[in-house]
Parts: sequence; C-alpha cells; structure tokens
Amino acid sequence: MTKVETVFDKALLVTDKGAQAVKDAVTAIRNAMRAGTASTKGKGEVAGSNKKPWKQKGTGNARAGFRQSPVWRGGGVAHGPKPRCFEQKLNKKVWNLAFKRVLSDKLAAGEVIVVDKFDFEAPKTKLMAKLLKDLGVERSAVVVQKDADETVILVTSNLPRIDYSTARAIDVYTLMVSKQVVCDQAGFDALIERLAK
Repeated sequence: MTKVETVFDKALLVTDKGAQAVKDAVTAIRNAMRAGTASTKGKGEVAGSNKKPWKQKGTGNARAGFRQSPVWRGGGVAHGPKPRCFEQKLNKKVWNLAFKRVLSDKLAAGEVIVVDKFDFEAPKTKLMAKLLKDLGVERSAVVVQKDADETVILVTSNLPRIDYSTARAIDVYTLMVSKQVVCDQAGFDALIERLAK
C-alpha cells in the first residue's frame, strides 16, 4: 500500500458555483437525520374534567374556564411540537452540483489522498491506524473504495472520526465533515467519474 499521485483533468473542477447547492444539500441531509418524534399534549389532550374551577364572578380571582389551560401548571402546551417528518426534496441536479463543488474543493485543497490499493493481511484496526498515520491523517477522514470490501470495513469500524463509504454511496455531508479523503486508485477513479458526469 503505497501513496500515489492524484492525476485528473483540472478542467473537471467546479469551484465557481454551487455554494448554495452545498448548503441546501447539507441542510436536507441533516434534516433527514432528525427523528421528528418530539410530542406534547395540547389542552384537549391533557387529563382533566370540563368543570369550571370556580364561578365566573365574585371570587376576586381571574376568570377561568378549565384546568387544562396552557397558562396553568399541568395544563396543555400551546402550539407545541408534534411528530413530523423533516425530510426535504432536492432536485437531482442540485445534489449533483453540491457533490461536484465539495469534491472539487477537496481536490483543489489537496485533501484527497490516494493509495494504490488497500491490502491488509488481517482485519485488524491497528493496521489501518498505522496506514493512516503514515499517510499523515491526523484528523477526521473518510475511506473510499469503488466496491465495498469487508476487510477494509472491519479495520476502519473501530477508529474514531474515520468513516467508510463507497464512491457511489458517499454523500455531500460525509465529504464536508471529513477533513481528508483516503481512497484506493479504483475508488479515486470512481469519484472522478462521478465528478465528470
């Protein structure tokens, strides 16, 4: 496993547009991660009778019609959250532009590291840790291959701040939060192929 030089057509880079597409894509992905299970009870759902707490006039108290009032302790919640889906729809062109912009920025900044291949004699985490250290990866990174390899998945799964993805499945958010991209030659070629589409 040796480091190789990244060779690609610089004309494929998209660095002059797509910033808004990246923002929209990241927002959509983050919203899709939300559980949307927050729920509160309104005044009609809180336990209690419909009996008027006290008569309307003559007591000196403010008038009150029911104990489930949102202004009372133990009452319902006014305009509280209910279970909902936060997913947003984005056009395919927006997704593609966002991916091209983020990958282009990574390539332009020299944050993409390519090795000839991932070849581990055993599925041991320390082997991947040593490789990443030798490559100069000190912060978060994502390991990318063209096709999923069970051994590589195993050696990366226990490393903190190290993600794994295939070139076809990797998304804008994963690229954004990873400081560096480490891929084999086949995975790099697959990323460039997506960039060229």
